[in-house]
Amino acid sequence: AASDERGTLLDVQLALSEEQFQAFKLLLEERIPRSRLQPAGRPELCSLLLQHCPGQALLQSATILRRIGRLDLIERFQLPGARDGIGQHPGGPEMTKGSSGSGSGEDASGGEDAGWALPAATVSPCLSPACERRLTERELMQVAQLLGKEWQEVAICNLGLEKRRLEQIREDNPGNVVVQVFEGLREWHRRERQRATASNLHTCLATASVDPEVLVLLRSIGSN
Repeated sequence: AASDERGTLLDVQLALSEEQFQAFKLLLEERIPRSRLQPAGRPELCSLLLQHCPGQALLQSATILRRIGRLDLIERFQLPGARDGIGQHPGGPEMTKGSSGSGSGEDASGGEDAGWALPAATVSPCLSPACERRLTERELMQVAQLLGKEWQEVAICNLGLEKRRLEQIREDNPGNVVVQVFEGLREWHRRERQRATASNLHTCLATASVDPEVLVLLRSIGSN
């Protein structure tokens, strides 16, 4: 049974794109020390899951797959919750993967992996800050995917992050811009606490040179 569990865990990891794999590891920091996660490849990550989540490695994997929008893998590998009407994770539109889920990073047509595709967002006429909930980590990941390479200027000028902290984030996550942006947004999220809402982030980014889709997404989240 243990070998079957390890095999399923590895199959799941191999079905993720590189960016999704890095996001998966990032979200595991709640359960596994970062110092052990960062150097881990896919087989090593399976061992860490079995070690730190005894008897719950598949459940933990399913939880994270929901958070990064890979519900298809929960169904394909019959992970916990596959037949329980998993639906959308609460807190906003799903991130969907435009691929067949193969570990090669190619989509169903054989082209290069295009990453996560965001569903079309509907612009709300206004954002009401009253009683607005905080952004979830999954929503921060959606924003991170859209911010792009200009994120450092935005983080300093619009989110008030320190340059030294941004340099540390870059060193901790070399070569992965999406995860770097996500960590920067998490820093803002922790600092703002209850004010870390879609409307507040929208206000912060409204004057920044960002993809308009970022603001559309935040308005959509704030209207839900």
